[in-house]
Amino acid sequence: MKLLPKDVSSYAKSPVFSESSIPVNLQKSHRTKADTWARIVILEGRLLYRILTPEIEEIELSPDMPGIVEPEVPHEVEAIGSVCFYLEFYR
Repeated sequence: MKLLPKDVSSYAKSPVFSESSIPVNLQKSHRTKADTWARIVILEGRLLYRILTPEIEEIELSPDMPGIVEPEVPHEVEAIGSVCFYLEFYR
């Protein structure tokens, strides 16, 4: 799993999403802007984080395993049963 660079700082946080409230745009290929990183924080349950390039990589996220989203890298998420999570954005 990637790590956030040491020189970035948090600037925004999403609402908490559940398996029934995950926005559709997070469930299909999307990307952060240049110089924008994200951290997927799981409060309960599990979430599949799928990185789409350069090769497809699937990572099962949990409260002990957050996801790090690199700038401009296409990705998507999928609930694995019941889940609660939010996103933190960094630049």
